[in-house]
Amino acid sequence: MIKNYMESVVDRLLPVLLKDYKDICTCDRCKDDIRAIALNGLKPLYIATDKGEVYSKINELETQFRTDAIKELTKALEIVSKNPKHDR
Repeated sequence: MIKNYMESVVDRLLPVLLKDYKDICTCDRCKDDIRAIALNGLKPLYIATDKGEVYSKINELETQFRTDAIKELTKALEIVSKNPKHDR
C-alpha cells in the first residue's frame, strides 16, 4: 500500500494546534479544509513499506520536518478561521 506519510503527520499535529484556536470551527468539513490546505503546502512523503514508515518516523523527529508541518498547518488554520466554507 502506498501512503503519503505527511497525512499522518498532519493528522497527529492538527489536534494539538487546534487547542490554540478557540474560535475556529472544528467540524469535519473545516478540519478537512485545514488538512487539505496544509498538505498542498507540504512536500509529499510517500512510503510503500514498513521500512519506509520507520525511516519517515525517524525523519519526523528532525526539527525542520516538524517545523514545516506546523508552519503549513498554522497558515491553513488562519485561512479557514477567516473563511469557513459554511455558516456558523
